[in-house]
Amino acid sequence: MKLLYEGKAKKLFAGPDTGTVIQYFKDDATAFNAQKKDTLIGKGILNNYISSCIFEALNQTDIPHHFIRQLSDREQLVKEVQIIPIEVIVRKVAAGSICKRLGLKEGEPLANTLIEFCLKDDSLGDPIISREHIEVMQLADEFEMDAMTSMAYRVTDFLTGLFSMMQIQLIDFKIEFGRLNSVGGFHEVILADEISPDNCRLWDMKTNEKLDKDRFRRDLGGLIESYTDIANRMSLKLPELKAEL
Repeated sequence: MKLLYEGKAKKLFAGPDTGTVIQYFKDDATAFNAQKKDTLIGKGILNNYISSCIFEALNQTDIPHHFIRQLSDREQLVKEVQIIPIEVIVRKVAAGSICKRLGLKEGEPLANTLIEFCLKDDSLGDPIISREHIEVMQLADEFEMDAMTSMAYRVTDFLTGLFSMMQIQLIDFKIEFGRLNSVGGFHEVILADEISPDNCRLWDMKTNEKLDKDRFRRDLGGLIESYTDIANRMSLKLPELKAEL
């Protein structure tokens, strides 16, 4: 397969048909803009199964997304999109960087769902930007920003309900969007990338135990066990977890 792109956690290969891409999940774990790195056997498999399940569930809604189907333990077939270089962060509870930036107490519910935008640029540390920055830098137009913001709120409601059925509290999450080309030169903004414990903060409702990548960021250990716990709560039939070939 022709490698199109390799990021910190995934590789993208040319798909079998025009307009498709194969998304491959690696076992690499990174934090703090890749300053901390490790390889955790089976992490890519777990993220693939969990993200595939979530996107399949999104088919019950009218939220447009890039996912087509799961191909293998580590691969998904997705629609080819031009990623908009903006990370959309949705926060329901104070945790992570916002506590350090604003002096908030971790675990404190926010008065309203908060949406933040970050420039998707590892070399700059993915800095927070405003809609005015986005307009000046011409990263996205007003229509695209409205579409991303609207979908972010809808995804929040969807994920909150999905995880609550598993006795998991959604704390915050990061999503990305892409431009899908269509006939006539127009494009549609759709949800892309992945939705997994790598980019969601997820706490057990009863114990507040962290079930997400904070286990790696904070040296808590047990990341694979926590991701497996989430997969089991989703009733996913997992394969044997093994290292990448």
